Amino acid sequence: MPGDPRHLVRTRALDASEQIHMRHPLNPNSELFRLGLSDRVGMKRAHLSLVRIPPGKESFLPHSHAVQEEFLFILDGTGIAEIGGKRVAVGPGDYMGFPTDGTTHHLINNGAADLIYLMGGERTDVEVAHFPTLGKIGVQADRRMTFYDADGGQRLPLEAWIVKD
Repeated sequence: MPGDPRHLVRTRALDASEQIHMRHPLNPNSELFRLGLSDRVGMKRAHLSLVRIPPGKESFLPHSHAVQEEFLFILDGTGIAEIGGKRVAVGPGDYMGFPTDGTTHHLINNGAADLIYLMGGERTDVEVAHFPTLGKIGVQADRRMTFYDADGGQRLPLEAWIVKD
């Protein structure tokens, strides 16, 4: 509304054309519509989005975060959350928080209506995500995600870097 402070977003007044239509490029059943909220009020360190998954669709892929904590809060609709390999029913009022402890998570809309939720967390310049169903690690930097085979690398202990005379 005219005259509202810039720190207030009236989500009911947002135009549907402002949604970003997203799909995970490696999951053909992934489909969601995201409205960024935190950018609208000038936030730089945390992000919050209003997200909608249509019936029969999924968020992205089972994944975990190594750098950024993430949370989801279900507002409307029903779904299945995959958390740490378990499937649980979720609905309005359910909150899920994902610290950087390696717990994989994923959201599926198995209901007849849109699944609507808030998604938020930290913003960092770099993020590392693990995608166990793909056997890949994703490194996000400069607004791009690069995927690496999880078993294609070579792990060296810190001791390998130390010169012993």
